[in-house]
Amino acid sequence: MTTAASGEGAAGRSDHERAEIEREQRRLDHAYDCLSAMQARAADVRRIGDRAVADEDTVDARIVQYHLVRREAALREGTGPLCFGRIDTDDGDRWYVGRRHVEDGDARPVVVDWRAPVSAAFYRATAVDPCGLDFRRRFIVEDRRITALLDEHLDDPSSGAHGGLPDPLLAELERSRTGQMRDIVATIAAEQDLIIRAPLEELLVVQGGPGTGKTAVGLHRAAYLLFEHRVALTEKRVLVVGPNPLFLRYIAEVLPSLGETAVTQTTLAGLVAARYRQRATDDDAVAQLKGRIDMATVVRAAVVARIKPLADGLELRSGLARVRLTADDLAQLQKTALSGRLPVNQGRDVFRQLLVQEAWRRHRERPGVDPGTEPLFSAGIRQDAAFKAAVDKMWPTMAPTTVIRNLLGSPKRLADAADGILDTAERQLLRRRSAKKPGDEPWTQGDLALLDEAQYLIAGVPATYGHVVVDEAQDLSAMELRMLARRAEAGSMTILGDLAQATVPQACRSWAAALTVIVDQLGELSGSGDTNPVTEAELTVGYRVPATILDVANRLLPEAAPGVTPARSVRDGGDPPLLLDVAPGDLTASVVSEVAALRGRTASVAVVARDDRLGPLQAALSAAGVPADRVGGAGLPGREAVALLSPAAVKGLEFDAVVVVEPAEITELDSGLRHLYVSMTRAVQHLGIVHARPLPAALAQAEV
Repeated sequence: MTTAASGEGAAGRSDHERAEIEREQRRLDHAYDCLSAMQARAADVRRIGDRAVADEDTVDARIVQYHLVRREAALREGTGPLCFGRIDTDDGDRWYVGRRHVEDGDARPVVVDWRAPVSAAFYRATAVDPCGLDFRRRFIVEDRRITALLDEHLDDPSSGAHGGLPDPLLAELERSRTGQMRDIVATIAAEQDLIIRAPLEELLVVQGGPGTGKTAVGLHRAAYLLFEHRVALTEKRVLVVGPNPLFLRYIAEVLPSLGETAVTQTTLAGLVAARYRQRATDDDAVAQLKGRIDMATVVRAAVVARIKPLADGLELRSGLARVRLTADDLAQLQKTALSGRLPVNQGRDVFRQLLVQEAWRRHRERPGVDPGTEPLFSAGIRQDAAFKAAVDKMWPTMAPTTVIRNLLGSPKRLADAADGILDTAERQLLRRRSAKKPGDEPWTQGDLALLDEAQYLIAGVPATYGHVVVDEAQDLSAMELRMLARRAEAGSMTILGDLAQATVPQACRSWAAALTVIVDQLGELSGSGDTNPVTEAELTVGYRVPATILDVANRLLPEAAPGVTPARSVRDGGDPPLLLDVAPGDLTASVVSEVAALRGRTASVAVVARDDRLGPLQAALSAAGVPADRVGGAGLPGREAVALLSPAAVKGLEFDAVVVVEPAEITELDSGLRHLYVSMTRAVQHLGIVHARPLPAALAQAEV
């Protein structure tokens, strides 16, 4: 049954239906009361911890206080309904499923966390596979009040529980967008739940078209893993990498709303921002070249090239004797030190020790040498200033900035490091004049992965995380994928993306290619070559974009992204895209008119156009009294103003209404058809296309 708590639905309810809503409301009220009691107990215990710190001020007391503060924070109510459904099992158990665990004063569960194993059936059960359930009830809750119930009798084939969209999901899909992504714990679909609950040790790749919930799945997977592996991941943390700061602001509230704070959300540039400042941008050809996997070999060669023997050999002097090593001797010792797979700055220490050991070995072979003099002999060599200077010359302490700066700034160093890897034209593309000061070097995004590769070779693996989630991964280069794989302790990763939305020249063009890069890096780190099991999953059901819009956008895929499976939308309603063919001189005015009309009907509106059009469009909208902001790193304007974005900036976002301006101009960009596909699939209610030039052939078929 589906029942409503107010309006015409409420008037037509039976006494039984009214009683059911009232009974479930009492249960929900009880859950909130129990949560309040848990919060009060946590606050009391935390105050005891505060007093212990005030009285003792010991390290142990402060550690206890820290954990008590975290416990109290974890019990905060957050947003969204506390409980959103109930399941009855075929063995007589009943469980209420919600956003967090709630228990009564006797420690009996009142609400079970959506991530608990018993909750999986709430998301996956159908009449075909009831997952051990007889009955499922979903709540629609507004401001702590249950407004409707949806009942499914899973042991009854005629109950309608075979699949389809439950009312709560339909209601959620129709809600207006406000500039912040919301969690989906009440409406996770079965195919999404399978991915969210995948084992921690998997290297998981998720391909999904627009609106299939890739980002939501990745964030909820992070929340699930933090629940399932609380002790390990709270200490090691989860890393979430997004494409840009705007995207991070869009998703910022999802994990905190689920009570999860042991998460670092950043961009690829943000990972290394403390060391390197991005000041410049590469053109496409250079960006593509710097992103190639063989640049890892070039960087390694550049690092190793700085390690070389003295051409005239070395005389090691102790207070007891002198020993001479030839250039070949020194080269062999350097080779031995490099063979240990240690970071080169640690290998330097090994080389120094090998020099001393070899000198003693040769000295010991001389007649009459007392073995007991070895400590004195070795100490004499180590203390010799000439020895220290020779080691510095043969194996200098290195910095990533110096290595990459010299690699790109020196034709000879680049030619030597790239010999047999890059041709003359490619080396010329990479060449640039170094800044006068190292701190002023014009690093680009492509340089960041090269610098990180050098850092890895010189000083070892950077800070790692218990799990790494990478969103919009289809736009990452091979070198950037290596950079992220290094940060995944034990190779636990979730890679999310849509190959049809890959729009940058340096991107890997298939998941097979991306996985090869990741697996190779993980195998290199493990030393044995062993890596985690790899699982590929595909989300094909679109929930966000209406079918009337998605079906038209999908017409671009055969040319834009051959071989990519088009997503199919479950939202059958809505209007098809509005195609406005206008005179060239009327284009801007027509966009303003369309946007002004939409402002009164929808909460969030975006205009997507090429960069060079955004300024004039903003001026025209402002002149017409329509607030409009060009979107940058500061975030989305939300309800307050129309968002003006380029096709590259709109990726990963969603709006109630989107107006795409002059598609022919967008298709002239590199990967232009993919940019257009991305732009069209950001709308969840209305899509308008305003054009003066002819539409791309695939879209012209939709024009009436």
